[in-house]
Amino acid sequence: MTSSRIDDRFKHLKAIGRKGLIPYIAAGDPSPSHTVALMHTLAAAGADVIELGVPFSDPMADGPAIQRATERAIRQGVGLRQCLTMVASFRQSDQQTPVVLMGYANPIERFGRQAFVDEAKSVGVDGVLVVDYPPEESTEFAQSLKSAGLDPIFLLSPTSTEARIRDIVKHARGYVYYVSLKGITGAAHLDVDAVANKMPMIRKYTDLPIGVGFGIRDAASARAVAEVADAVVIGTRLIQEMEHVGADQAQAAVGKLLGEIRQGMDA
Repeated sequence: MTSSRIDDRFKHLKAIGRKGLIPYIAAGDPSPSHTVALMHTLAAAGADVIELGVPFSDPMADGPAIQRATERAIRQGVGLRQCLTMVASFRQSDQQTPVVLMGYANPIERFGRQAFVDEAKSVGVDGVLVVDYPPEESTEFAQSLKSAGLDPIFLLSPTSTEARIRDIVKHARGYVYYVSLKGITGAAHLDVDAVANKMPMIRKYTDLPIGVGFGIRDAASARAVAEVADAVVIGTRLIQEMEHVGADQAQAAVGKLLGEIRQGMDA
């Protein structure tokens, strides 16, 4: 089995003693014409993996900021097919930075599972995280992704039991995404000690890197999480920053914020 871009990136990070930084943006927000440029800005600012959110009308795990972002994208005609086109465009000048599509089952089911896997592979997607595909119902889909050289990424949470963790990580590749708190994206009550306490149980069943997201707002919280995990995932805060400065300043603002977080993690 050949290693993926995600594997290669985490091996490199381990070799240089650095933790991964995984920003999330919603494809098509603030507008479709911004997305590819934003992806390049994130890569330049120190992103190790980019999570590109696929807009969906009923994003059950997402808080208000990401919901607003996906609504803006949908109003501008952005769906799964447009996301794939954006990745293809990004790949024209960046062959190194891993890209994970993050979203929900419905758009993939409408597209057709195998058609989606084939298209994702051909445009240069590296991993896929589907929030509402439970592992026991996505064995076949995960296998299709693996056969195409794509990494199925799965979520774990504070409520995941030991048995559940064991079952989920059997299907996973690339990295595991640990949701740091009970609730939706954008919540502010991050408890790093609770995250640290959960890590040994997860590591007991997998050697995959563990990325932690939800509740990370700045360089200080990112650094605290990086002390206990292999990577930090940040999304809501980036979207809020873009909303605050407006579309024209979005790229510069996101680059600055992510650069500060990268610096804080590396300090």
